Amino acid sequence: MSMQTVYDKLFSTLRVSPRPATPSVIAAVCAALALIAVGTSVVVRASDPKAITEKPALTVTTVLPQSAQIAQLFSASGNIVAWQEAIIGAEVNGLRISEIRANIGDTVRKGQTLATFAPETVEAELAQSKASVAEAEASLAEAQANAERAKSLEASGALSAQQIQQYTTAAKTAEARLAAAKAVARVQQVRLAQTQLVAPDDGVVSGRTATVGAVVQAGQELFRMVRRNRLEWRAEVTSAELGKVSIGQAVSVLTPAGESVRGKVRMIAPTIDPTTRNVQVFVDLEPSKAAKAGMFARGNFALGTTAGLTIPQQALVVRDGFSYVFVIEGETNPAGALPRVKQLKVESGRRVGDRIEVRAGLDANTAVVASGAGFLKDGDAVRVVAAPTAPAAPAIPAAPKKS
Repeated sequence: MSMQTVYDKLFSTLRVSPRPATPSVIAAVCAALALIAVGTSVVVRASDPKAITEKPALTVTTVLPQSAQIAQLFSASGNIVAWQEAIIGAEVNGLRISEIRANIGDTVRKGQTLATFAPETVEAELAQSKASVAEAEASLAEAQANAERAKSLEASGALSAQQIQQYTTAAKTAEARLAAAKAVARVQQVRLAQTQLVAPDDGVVSGRTATVGAVVQAGQELFRMVRRNRLEWRAEVTSAELGKVSIGQAVSVLTPAGESVRGKVRMIAPTIDPTTRNVQVFVDLEPSKAAKAGMFARGNFALGTTAGLTIPQQALVVRDGFSYVFVIEGETNPAGALPRVKQLKVESGRRVGDRIEVRAGLDANTAVVASGAGFLKDGDAVRVVAAPTAPAAPAIPAAPKKS
């Protein structure tokens, strides 16, 4: 029965009714007509395929995997320490520190003054030594003059040979006393120079115990210095991986702050620790503000490069311990339905910058969802838009070359 027939029957019912239509009856008829109109609209919309619309779960972009040369690495951990640490102590005994000219963290040059001692005592002893030298010089001059006169009288016989020998010996003794006095004066001169505590080499001051006014003893440590500001990373490498390490091999050390410092293998320890079964590998680090002595860091030894298939990091989704990517199942069909995504399980590999390697489960010609993959599930309808144009594909850094 058509909708027009339903309308006609309702109106005929109202006309043939023996009693006038009450307001309640009129309201009931109007409600029925409204329900019929809504039902008609629903039927019309359901019968029109073009009226069926599907809301997409997300608007996404897709990218193709890229082939690149990726560095092959193996990792180890260890401490960052000073290449050599110089301990600077007092050479003089019983002198008071009068001035401090360097502090922790200062970069100093070889011969630069770090601290000074009160020089009054040493200066007085040096003056006394100089006076002794002058006295010895006078005694030597007198002894030499007596010896010369005695020799001039040797032919006349006025003096015996024994007396002449005594004058000659006295001259030599005076000469020896002068040499001893000069040696004592030189010692005092050295002590006076030692009242200036100087740096033995270029480097950075890493420790200081010296304080103004302290009376120090000879050999007491006052400063500690990292020679030439040179650091090294002492990696603990297992016996199984020792064969992968060679002198001159490039290394990248990652500090606890996440910064990378480049280095090079300088030496491999000749013995293996019997307790840990590890061997120490000494890696010279390039100068960097990120590396500090005392840090515990992890590093990567470069073994070369291998080809790999990479995708953007945001395209990989990790769920329940497994790695997945989403691909588009098909194009939009004639009925207007949106394409759907399919979840693929893949095997992820090395991470380089903002890209990650896919070792298995993905074809090089299969586009993957690049944006919003973390919000999708298998079978979701999506709207695919063109990815923004990039100037160039991101470069994958290769392993550093051995020098």
